[in-house]
Amino acid sequence: MITIKQLDCGTTLIMEKTDYVQSAALGIWVKSGAIHENTGNSGISHFIEHMMFKGTEKRTAKEIANAVDMIGGVSNAFTGKEATCYYIKTLSSNIYEGAEILIDMVTGSLFDQTEMDKERSVIMEEIKMVKDTPDDDVMDTISELVNSGSPLKMNILGSPESLAGIDHSVMVDYYRERYSRENMVVAVSGNFDEAKIEATFEEKLNSLNRSTPIKEMEIKPYEKQFAVKVKDIEQTHICLAVPGVSMTDEKYYAFVLMNSIFGGSMSSRLFQKIREEKGLAYSVTSMNIFNSFAGFFNIYAGVAHDKTEETISAIKDELKLFAIDGVTDEELSMAKVQIKSMYIFGQENINSRMITLGKNKLLIDRVFTPEEVLEGFDKVTSDDILEAAAIVGDHSRYCAAAVTGQDFDLKGLVEA
Repeated sequence: MITIKQLDCGTTLIMEKTDYVQSAALGIWVKSGAIHENTGNSGISHFIEHMMFKGTEKRTAKEIANAVDMIGGVSNAFTGKEATCYYIKTLSSNIYEGAEILIDMVTGSLFDQTEMDKERSVIMEEIKMVKDTPDDDVMDTISELVNSGSPLKMNILGSPESLAGIDHSVMVDYYRERYSRENMVVAVSGNFDEAKIEATFEEKLNSLNRSTPIKEMEIKPYEKQFAVKVKDIEQTHICLAVPGVSMTDEKYYAFVLMNSIFGGSMSSRLFQKIREEKGLAYSVTSMNIFNSFAGFFNIYAGVAHDKTEETISAIKDELKLFAIDGVTDEELSMAKVQIKSMYIFGQENINSRMITLGKNKLLIDRVFTPEEVLEGFDKVTSDDILEAAAIVGDHSRYCAAAVTGQDFDLKGLVEA
């Protein structure tokens, strides 16, 4: 059973108790991500996430790590386009101590300048690692292209130039603005005492500002763009993307199933055609990227340089067929079984459940029961899939990015 409470301090608490497990997962979600940044402070949300583990008024960085280990916990954090999450998973009896550790980090971090300078260097290396990983680099590039008119274009890690300009005062000002009580959701899943969790958080967040100013986002119409990065690598990594749907769109369930059929699994059309039949790529896939107010559909392939043209041509052919023919009853039935199975598997993992609850509540103010989700997939018809396929099936609307060892006319190949 899911319980949602608005604490007196202004923070939303969402809890789902599962009596038959002996552990619990807790996450503090903050609406602070890349979309809330600008070119001057790009990467600051992720930078703050790192600094939360670098010492508080009560604990040094080593003492934070020791405190988590002493309760047998697993703790980490992640930053996305729209939110940051700090989480801990531990035994049910220790989740309250785990909550106190996260509260200390979120409310009492020092943002020491010396530690900031060290961690800035760490993030610089993280940026280099992405640049040295062609499939990651091309994914970041396509996200910037397809979202060029939206704040979603902002890179989560930022750039060396933007990170260099983030000092203690800049970080503290941003932290105080974004880390407010009403801008947070606490999500808990597993076996725990609800009243004790509520009491743990009720008065412990009062040092934070109550609310965060609401700022209007500027969103411009989509324009297709192309980018080719030439590096000393042995493969060409290609992404083609087009605007899709958001987390709240009525076509959400159809898009999930559509992707599974087109390129989201080993039995998908794209995998069978590009890898199994033509032998053009080891890795080829499609995916939906869903955000609260937008989304995009992305196709990726890693191929030999001399197979680039043939691969793009084959992808375009599959898109055309998909948009015209739609799907068979067998394909739709198989996709439903596969996707529902994956969803149910996730429901049996308390950390996965906590993430789903916290993300949905924070970003779209919605909580979906398992029954609602499964029914949503069951209701999708072949006509719904055909409608979704029509949205993504026109290759002339796609933008594209490539990280490659040999320059080529990407725009010409996609638009031909």
